[in-house]
Amino acid sequence: MSKLRCHISISADGFVAGPSQSEQNPLGEGGERLHDWAVSLAAWREAHDQQGGEVNESGPIMEETLENVGAGVMGRNMFGPAGGGDWGDEQWKGWWGDDPPYHYDVFILTHYPREPVVMEGGTTYHFVTDGIERALEQAKESADGQDVMLWGGAQVIQQYLAAGLLDEIELHIAPVLLGDGARLFDNLGGAEIELEQVRAVEAPGVTHVKYRVR
Repeated sequence: MSKLRCHISISADGFVAGPSQSEQNPLGEGGERLHDWAVSLAAWREAHDQQGGEVNESGPIMEETLENVGAGVMGRNMFGPAGGGDWGDEQWKGWWGDDPPYHYDVFILTHYPREPVVMEGGTTYHFVTDGIERALEQAKESADGQDVMLWGGAQVIQQYLAAGLLDEIELHIAPVLLGDGARLFDNLGGAEIELEQVRAVEAPGVTHVKYRVR
């Protein structure tokens, strides 16, 4: 059965992006440091058509994250550009260039309609204006039995958590203190959320903690 999964790097004080996000600095001040553990991995580099990289306890975690994913969901703030608003001349096609790393359908939650955007490598962006349930429904249909990855950002993860629609979440906790920015577990509206710990893995520069959402 298809699951909605999320994996996200987070600071030790609970932020998934730093303050002052902008088009030049999409992860905010200090936010890039949350991903240092990942970009050095051989598993990450292989997935991005790069050579070399480290082999350590994080490798199997990264490989598992990329397995059995047939579609994705993300919020408008993650897709960009910074500041949101209408699509203007519709030239914006995400932060990831002409060949994004997804290679499947990605459903973008937005208030502003837009025709699908077909990219290289099998990625197509679809723009969903009628809510998180409809975005998930379309993503599961596209995934055809595989899992759906919830890519973020924080506000969208909060919405799916509060609605009881998220099945698994894995936090990659970096030894970084950001002090401000996008905090992951704010704005849950008093929802009763129970997490069951599945595993905890210590690795260089990061601790991976996986939860099942009950």
